[in-house]
Amino acid sequence: MTEWLVVYFSSESLPIQSQFPFENTGFARHFPKAQSPTMTEFSSSPAITHSENFPVASVLCPPALRSPIAAIYHFARTADDMADEGDAPAAQRLSDLAAYREALRLASQGQVNTESPWAWVFGPLAHTLQNFELPVQLLHDLLDAFVQDVEKTRDAQGYADTAELRDYCRRSANPVGRLLLHLYGIRDDNSLAQSDGVCTALQLINFLQDPSRDLPRGRCYFPQDAMEALQLRSDNLVFYAGTSAANALVVQSCQATRQLMQSSAALVHRIPGRSGWELRFVIQGALRVLDKVEGLQSQVFKQRPRLRWWDAPIIVWRVLRMTDTATIL
Repeated sequence: MTEWLVVYFSSESLPIQSQFPFENTGFARHFPKAQSPTMTEFSSSPAITHSENFPVASVLCPPALRSPIAAIYHFARTADDMADEGDAPAAQRLSDLAAYREALRLASQGQVNTESPWAWVFGPLAHTLQNFELPVQLLHDLLDAFVQDVEKTRDAQGYADTAELRDYCRRSANPVGRLLLHLYGIRDDNSLAQSDGVCTALQLINFLQDPSRDLPRGRCYFPQDAMEALQLRSDNLVFYAGTSAANALVVQSCQATRQLMQSSAALVHRIPGRSGWELRFVIQGALRVLDKVEGLQSQVFKQRPRLRWWDAPIIVWRVLRMTDTATIL
């Protein structure tokens, strides 16, 4: 896909159901077309009903940041659904995303078309962009990633190598972390780099958790060169589940992703107060999922790992070991 709130925008992953624990806002029904909105003019937007990989916003989230975080979430969630949900043809999805991008352009100028089906998204977002001076290019990067998802699926294309896959993550996941750091006023280069590492790792863990869903839909997030080195092919990867080659592919991917997360997790010490603690839980929850993927090895092509209640004590123990002076994963 919070306090840190790494908002991670992929639906139905872990059984951790997270919704915004505050009154949602919607769009003003009566202010003039293209008028610059204020938050008090909004009411009753659709509630967040997706379950997310990691918390979207929790009681730990500072009240002053709940509305802007909600605005970012609704923007990305709606665009992701355009790219991913339902049975619309690729041409329709791309057309909708282009119109959505135009609505973003208007919102970045403080304008909202109240006749748009997404006015409830762009009303709060326009307010957030204005009040918090968010870098709008990061939102365009997210849209670029959603467009790429549609085009890759349409053309039955995968990712040539790790560099191409991580470049996708640079646009699909990293902007979220950078937006949230911006809200927290953390903008130094080291923290931004660590945030990129955490967000890319979260995205990769989502991919590693979901082959049983992605492969039947024609999506493969294992790099082509890694598969070829093991004499595997994306179009019949499920057939090789349980083989030593397929097991090696999954284990190697898990190890590389774990290393990336470990190298970036010190970000938790840069995030103040309760927010840093929430990021600890996000990271350790993700790493626990990675444990389960690595345990399943290539059976993950057929079976989707999930966190269960008995994983909670393990996650808490690991969180408590992430001290102020050292990160232990």
